[in-house]
Amino acid sequence: MHFVAPLWLLLLLVIAAVAGVYSVLQLRRKKYVARFSNVELLASVAPRRPGWRRHLTFALLMIGLAVLTVGVAQPTESARVPQDRATVMLAIDVSLSMKAVDVLPTRLEAAKKAAEEFVSLLPPRINVGLVKFGGTASVVQSPDINRDRIKVAIDKLETQDSTAIGEAIETCLDSIKTFEQGTTPKGDKPPAARIVLLSDGASNKGVSPMQAASDAKAASIPVSTIAFGTEDGVVNLEPYGPQPVPPDPETLRAVADATGGSFHTAHSAEELRSVYTDIGTQIGYTKVNKIIAWRFFVIGLLFAFAAAGASLLWAGRLA
Repeated sequence: MHFVAPLWLLLLLVIAAVAGVYSVLQLRRKKYVARFSNVELLASVAPRRPGWRRHLTFALLMIGLAVLTVGVAQPTESARVPQDRATVMLAIDVSLSMKAVDVLPTRLEAAKKAAEEFVSLLPPRINVGLVKFGGTASVVQSPDINRDRIKVAIDKLETQDSTAIGEAIETCLDSIKTFEQGTTPKGDKPPAARIVLLSDGASNKGVSPMQAASDAKAASIPVSTIAFGTEDGVVNLEPYGPQPVPPDPETLRAVADATGGSFHTAHSAEELRSVYTDIGTQIGYTKVNKIIAWRFFVIGLLFAFAAAGASLLWAGRLA
């Protein structure tokens, strides 16, 4: 918890001092009673007091004042709110290894379904684009807030030869730059952008992933990566027969670390959906500090009213 005006908290010292003085006066009163030799006579001439009830009334008042003081200091709490403006480029590996069935029904079909769910969970004002990559990378859908278009584009993805992770990142960067130039008013700061890249194999074509990561870092665009598939994945490639197609988590982790993105692994369709949900929460929402002083004002007033009510009930007066 943080405070907008923390200096008001110094009033808590005053409240503590008042409580201390009250305690000292009560102790002195007890000593005075103890020194009075004729206790029966004292009881007959001294006014009857509510005893512990008086202390409870004072305690309620002090607690109420303390809580109200905290409210005056304007406490804040972190709250999650949807991003108002942002651009997300989704890059999906469509290399032949995505035909592997270690993730049912195939890696590609599982990835397509999870990607469509990911697009749906993002706040509506976030623009989403799609890049597919095998041996080359191409923009399938430019950034857009129309979720139906991006889902149709995802559904039409088909496999092709090789894997060019670096090319995919560069293509995403170019698409984001073009989109920002066409939509950002002159003089305004471009909205936040993020690349989410899924791959199930090692890069073997085009620019190196780390060079592309360097370019993404220079553009201040984080790249979150997902290593998809299992070590036991196999795909039949004619005329070579069954070929092992394990993912390459080391490269993808290095890309994410270099750009300030997050790295994830997914070995099943369920894990992939969970990863996309996690990334969507990171991208689609931001944290802001909201003032919650009203809560303390309500609680403080309730304690103050309780103290006043107790005083009227037990002593017949407010003070």
